[in-house]
Amino acid sequence: MKYARKIRMTGYIAALFLCGVLASNGASTAPQYPYPGITYYTETRTNPPMHLFIAEVDLTNPKVHVRVAPGGPDPDGPGKWQTTLMRPTQVANRENFDLVVNGDFFAARNIKDAEGTNSRYAGDIWASVSGSAVSDGKAWSQSVSNRPCLVVHKDKSVDIEMLSHPAADDWEVIAGNEILVKDGKPMPHRSKTRNPRTAVGLDASGTKLIILVVDGRKPGVSIGMGYEEMGAEMARLGCHQALNLDGGGSSVMAVRDPSNGEMRILNVPSDGHERPVANTLGISVN
Repeated sequence: MKYARKIRMTGYIAALFLCGVLASNGASTAPQYPYPGITYYTETRTNPPMHLFIAEVDLTNPKVHVRVAPGGPDPDGPGKWQTTLMRPTQVANRENFDLVVNGDFFAARNIKDAEGTNSRYAGDIWASVSGSAVSDGKAWSQSVSNRPCLVVHKDKSVDIEMLSHPAADDWEVIAGNEILVKDGKPMPHRSKTRNPRTAVGLDASGTKLIILVVDGRKPGVSIGMGYEEMGAEMARLGCHQALNLDGGGSSVMAVRDPSNGEMRILNVPSDGHERPVANTLGISVN
């Protein structure tokens, strides 16, 4: 009995020590539970300065639905463009998402990638995503080579897979560019550039979806992360597998305020405002 109590006390002291280490480099907000199956919180760090926005989604909750939605309608039918750019919060309102983040990398007609005040991304510009995309069972994009994808199957099971062409069983698919965590271990990457980032991952059981948005390009406030740093964070958050979505000025996380039904952006996008994108990952709760 004394031995068991000693173990419990040792664990308690270790937990206090860990909390002290974390507190010395920043602070976390209390978890928020806006809807059944959705939890979110933020972390603020000082050395180096970072703002992290974390959402956890309980995939075992029957009320929770993970969905992928394009921006606007297909502007040219069988042509090269698949959708039009739209702000994620607009997509969320249209699709009744309760939480939304930006999605895949994309190309926009007559637009060169730029950040901040130089950004020329605007709503209704014709666009195409870089990887595979499926929404409500309808495949609307495929890629020439395998890319890491978050896949929701018809039976609602969720996986991270390398895909170029969606399979018949794939009900929702969104693609990224890099695997960040594989078999619970962060993956090495050559690029160390720190940018705003968005990532998604799954725990070992495939029953928890973890979403991380990190602000960047704000010296003294939040400098962003490199791929390896994102992988380390996703592993710390419990991911067994994780991939990187589009980042930079596209990175955004927004949640619907239960008190008034309005979408509220949690982070501070590096463009200074919410960027219109080609597709989004959304969570709906019945």
